[in-house]
Amino acid sequence: MKNVKVAPSLLSADFSRMADEVVRIEDAGADLLHLDVMDGIFVPNITFGPKMVKDIKKCSRKPLDVHLMIVDPAKYADAFMDAGADILSYHIEAEKGKDLINKIKARGIKCGLVISPDTPISEL
Repeated sequence: MKNVKVAPSLLSADFSRMADEVVRIEDAGADLLHLDVMDGIFVPNITFGPKMVKDIKKCSRKPLDVHLMIVDPAKYADAFMDAGADILSYHIEAEKGKDLINKIKARGIKCGLVISPDTPISEL
């Protein structure tokens, strides 16, 4: 397989020791860090916001893959890009059209489009 990358999710990290956890994950060979941002509305769980991304960026040597699992990703995209997201992904169920894709790319940040398991691929 070519270009396989390992991107552990920081959801399994000990949030009280985040800097140490980032170092541990990177030293184990991670290629990038995956940060699941959840708002408690789009998905039932709540995780963290732009401040956590900004703080993780300070101690990480690897790119940050920020996955927005939130209701209004266009409203918050700039805050997460400003915080240090190197890749910003969002769900097609939360934001239709190409405006947000174009906005992210215009900032020089990689963009990903995500679909939930129940969503037909034709939505893309």
